[in-house]
Amino acid sequence: MSTISSTNGTNGASGANAASPLFSAAAGNQAMGKDAFLKLLVAQISHQDPLKPMDDTAYVAQLAQFSSLEQQTTSNKMLELLATQQQGLANTAAMGLVGKDVTVRGGSVTLGGDGVGVVAPFKIADGAEKVQVVVRDGSGNVVRRSDLGAQEAGRIDYRWDGRSDSGVSMPAGRYSVSVEATKAGGQKVGVELESTGRVRAVSFEGGIAKLVLDSGLTVAAADLVKVQS
Repeated sequence: MSTISSTNGTNGASGANAASPLFSAAAGNQAMGKDAFLKLLVAQISHQDPLKPMDDTAYVAQLAQFSSLEQQTTSNKMLELLATQQQGLANTAAMGLVGKDVTVRGGSVTLGGDGVGVVAPFKIADGAEKVQVVVRDGSGNVVRRSDLGAQEAGRIDYRWDGRSDSGVSMPAGRYSVSVEATKAGGQKVGVELESTGRVRAVSFEGGIAKLVLDSGLTVAAADLVKVQS
């Protein structure tokens, strides 16, 4: 790990069974229960041609097809219930993060007014010939560019001293950080940015747990990298 300061990223059925009115009705309504199926079956038997009664094989096949359809519907309901339970457990775990300091994926830092500066950690997937870090203010204006030169693969802790390219101390607030890493031939190297902050609240908007940090950054709980003790 390097530390760098700114002062130097349902199969269908086949044959006669598939054309069966009873099977077609059941397949078209997967929510059909046993009672509804039996009523359709009795109606089909009652109205069949006496000279051409239902074949035993076709009768058994229809029962088997409906049984298979019913089992699939039951399995789907069980899977939905399991997914709901797992989501509930995940949401409960996320609520336990409130008040804790965390590291998440994303390029955002909050500059304080103490003049100490901030650390913007990131990882590069491979060795790079050139690595450049760009810091922008809330309006998207570039306030600082830092050329870090050649870097090896791994984590790099870039420290921004809170000053602009011209040496002016920037006001306290939230800033975005982007990183571009390239090889000698110009090929881009993958970069993963990280941000740190304290979890102020947990939002469940859209059914997805999201962490709201004291920096104002909101990220999905799935982007959580580390929880500081």
